[in-house]
Amino acid sequence: MRSSMLLATVFLTLVCSSARAQEERPNIVYFLVDNLGFGELGSYGGGVLRGAETVRLDALAEEGLKLLNFAPETQCTPSRSALMTGRYSIRSGNQTVALAGSQGGLVTWERTLAEVLSDIGYATSIVGKWHIGASEGRWPTDQGFDEWIGIAHSYDEAFWADDPWHDPERDPVAYVMESKRGEPPQNIEELTVPVKLSLDREYLDRSKDFIDRSLDAEKPFFLYFNHTLMHLPVAPRPEFRGKTGHGDWADSLAQLDADFAELMAFLDERGLRENTIVVFSGDNGPEELEPDRGHPGFWNGTYFTGMEGSLRTPAMIRYPGVVPEGRQSNEIVHITDMFTTLALWAGAEVPQDRIIDGVDQREFFEGATDASARDGFPYWMGDKMYGVKWRNFKVVLVLQRTFTDPALELATPHIINLDVDPQEREPFNYPHLHSWVIAHAARIAADFKTSLAQEEPVPVGAPLDFVPMSGQE
Repeated sequence: MRSSMLLATVFLTLVCSSARAQEERPNIVYFLVDNLGFGELGSYGGGVLRGAETVRLDALAEEGLKLLNFAPETQCTPSRSALMTGRYSIRSGNQTVALAGSQGGLVTWERTLAEVLSDIGYATSIVGKWHIGASEGRWPTDQGFDEWIGIAHSYDEAFWADDPWHDPERDPVAYVMESKRGEPPQNIEELTVPVKLSLDREYLDRSKDFIDRSLDAEKPFFLYFNHTLMHLPVAPRPEFRGKTGHGDWADSLAQLDADFAELMAFLDERGLRENTIVVFSGDNGPEELEPDRGHPGFWNGTYFTGMEGSLRTPAMIRYPGVVPEGRQSNEIVHITDMFTTLALWAGAEVPQDRIIDGVDQREFFEGATDASARDGFPYWMGDKMYGVKWRNFKVVLVLQRTFTDPALELATPHIINLDVDPQEREPFNYPHLHSWVIAHAARIAADFKTSLAQEEPVPVGAPLDFVPMSGQE
């Protein structure tokens, strides 16, 4: 009798412990901002200098960890692929921006953060731009998300409707779409400039509803919120137009801050602040084309280049009781690291059957060490390796300063010391030529080359069922 009671007690304890562990899994909100230059937010040197205070986003910088050396990839599609898979985009065949009509995207073999989290009981939702697959088997709801509303490609497609050379009977038409897991996506309405300006309101409303439904279902949730700003056309919703007195760009920045504030306030209203990881970051550097040009702040360059303005974007992490408040760091963190770190914080397993470039940054983020778990990374524009970053140095192989400039392949690599030349104006820091840095950059490049022999990359435009040779064992 006593042994039976003891067994029952042990069983109940295990069940309760398991249930408690499930309840304590952190919710995750990843708030990704399109084309966000390093110099836009007040906490990164912008704000009022860009015509609008960013009060709520500046507060986030004090509520957790502010990263000063957070590296996205150089374009929208590559960054989103890297975030979702934890793998450099060149491994997944997504190293160039996906345009309308382009084939490819993530193959089924890839494992997204949404899939990893869904496997351990998370509710998953994406609002906004997907940009890493636009055909059957490649939609977000084929890749681990329970639901999606947004666009398949890019917001500049909103200009098509006003283009006198565009014929909707002949040419592709861009749509806002929605889908649920297991169902094909449906077109909601044509993407036009007025529709683009209204979408973030819809994204907020859908996000709140998703959070409430997740709470009702007693499931932890992963919300991947892709804001439309600061992607062109950069213009605000009507209620923000004229708010700052400094034009559409500043009004849009004010809207971005207000939208983020609304979502954070909703988490507080639902009592979710303490058990929700919030990550805010950009997906690449700023736009170059006027009138929608962004600002790289302390750095130089735009997206689609290897300049620091392309390789750094604001990033902040809040995780109450885990990530210390009021801390900032210039240590290197790559966007792939967020895949690994968020998965591990959630109690999920990082895939072991493939190369994962994202490293575990928990000790660094949690303040157990002041050093990042990585000291550098290679960076690309499309198929071309543009260079290697190592600590405060860059070994530049291809020089391109802005999106509209030509790319110049260098016969002799430039070695840039970012401590003394943050604008990357000089090819060498004479008399300290720093040629010894080449050894560290060569190690990083050689490690990547070796990894290609271990696992072939997914080709651009690979069929949905493509599996690398190493993954067929």
